Amino acid sequence: MNLFDEIRSLVLDTLAGMQATGALPEGLDMANVAVEPPRDPAHGDMATNAAMVLAKPAGLKPRDIAETLASRLGADARIDRAEVAGPGFLNLRLAPAHWHAVVRAALAQGAAFGRSDMGQGKRVNVEYVSANPTGPLHVGHTRGAVFGDALASLLAFAGYEVTREYYINDGGAQVDVLARSVYLRYLEAHGQKVAFADGTYPGDYLIEVGRALKEKVGDAYVDQPEAVWLAPIRDFSTEAMMDLIRDDLKSLGVEMDVFFSEKSLYGTGLIEAAIEDLRGKNLIYRGVLEPPKGKMPEDWEPREQTLFKSTAHGDDVDRPIMKSDGGWTYFAPDIAYHYDKIARGFDLLIDVFGADHGGYVKRMKAAVSALSDGRVPVDIKLCQLVKLYKNGEPFKMSKRAGTFVTLRDVVDQVGADVTRFVMLTRKNDAPLDFDFDKVLEQSKENPVFYVQYANARVNSVLRKAREAGIAVDDAALAAADLTGLTHEAELALAKKIAEWPRQVEIAARANEPHRVAFFLYDLAAELHGLWNRGHDEPSLRFLQEGDPATSAAKIALARAATVVICAGLGILGVAPVDEMR
Repeated sequence: MNLFDEIRSLVLDTLAGMQATGALPEGLDMANVAVEPPRDPAHGDMATNAAMVLAKPAGLKPRDIAETLASRLGADARIDRAEVAGPGFLNLRLAPAHWHAVVRAALAQGAAFGRSDMGQGKRVNVEYVSANPTGPLHVGHTRGAVFGDALASLLAFAGYEVTREYYINDGGAQVDVLARSVYLRYLEAHGQKVAFADGTYPGDYLIEVGRALKEKVGDAYVDQPEAVWLAPIRDFSTEAMMDLIRDDLKSLGVEMDVFFSEKSLYGTGLIEAAIEDLRGKNLIYRGVLEPPKGKMPEDWEPREQTLFKSTAHGDDVDRPIMKSDGGWTYFAPDIAYHYDKIARGFDLLIDVFGADHGGYVKRMKAAVSALSDGRVPVDIKLCQLVKLYKNGEPFKMSKRAGTFVTLRDVVDQVGADVTRFVMLTRKNDAPLDFDFDKVLEQSKENPVFYVQYANARVNSVLRKAREAGIAVDDAALAAADLTGLTHEAELALAKKIAEWPRQVEIAARANEPHRVAFFLYDLAAELHGLWNRGHDEPSLRFLQEGDPATSAAKIALARAATVVICAGLGILGVAPVDEMR
């Protein structure tokens, strides 16, 4: 039940009626007509901008349109009052019965309340994490993992068919470096003293990999030239690191549907097929790029290269796809990878990158646009850095990783649920401060606690109600007489519950799961506010001694709020807490 959609439909029908009677001209574009909560709740329950957006194309004054629209809407039983404000905004007030209906809908639909068919079953691929398989995931990967996973859940909730995908970067030079690093640990396992040269990976996490390799092959590679052991150790090490990464992701509650290997693009014709597709569209050519802007690098020289004409699809400069030695650039397999995604029939692609990949956005969008002939959109989301603090000081690197704080370090400190929620308390492209002490505080300033405490409070009421013999299953609560819920604080909570289906669609349309976390905080604030007012106004308490009918109505409202809280936490990948300890 989306009450905002219902009232928007009423507004559109009323506008159509105005056109039929000549009060408005025909042919007006109604796409930007919106119905939303007013900025100031004192102004009404909903507001529409219809008169403001239609005035200019209609050749009429906004206020004239608003007054006619208000008069006609006021005749509908759903509208208690319609008032024109300012130059032509229209504020609407609904009768309490409509907010009561929202409470019943939440109780009746349960976890399905707020679900949308906006996605219409369209297939969307969300690629996230995609870290090099050279070590454990670090805190930056953690943010991308949480963001991508929550976004995938949000889109599924909004009616999309979602595939979660991890791109294994196992085709570049970094996996050779990994193999050499593991070889040193392998020699160490055989009792040799080793030294890690610059550029190798010295983290302790490779000690066990070196020992495992020794167990598998014995001394077969000891004192052998690199040509003998590089390829097999590279494969062994990559798989060992991917096992570690899968375990890291699992500890965070992240499970992928697909792990796609970059290496599978080489020697299979996939890169060549993607480039030939672009060549057939006259987008591959031999040319010389303009010198880079700003200070000229000393080693820059103009040279002819094989280029992708990405400027034809919105990029700032054409991009090389082949190196001077005839090998592919890093961009070529990425083109082929997205070519494969398009071939798999996805209607929408979403890539979640670290902020350091910002320069890759335009070229990747250009490639997808060219490969799909503009048919498949790609949205690239950048996740900014996370700064970690403990006891007011920056949190130091992990000894195990050698150079950075790992995902496991964070999860071991505060748990997966807290980690996930906190990672979504800022928009993905805004920096995030993660303070280990503050995220465990039991205070209003800690959004994780504040939302979970709201759910726990309602569950404590449910337990006490059961002890008092009041039926509090959702079906019984949905059948309760809610007409007594008329206090402004009670209606404010019901109105916030009614916003949930709208917020789901807004968040899904923008690919912004942080909006869910923000909404849950606001919903919890309304519930806590009503709870606290009950201290001074006993008539607002959820349990009314000796009055089971009134108690059932008030508990129904509170339980409806937790239906939404649990659904929202589910999207975020956070388990609701029924009892605070």
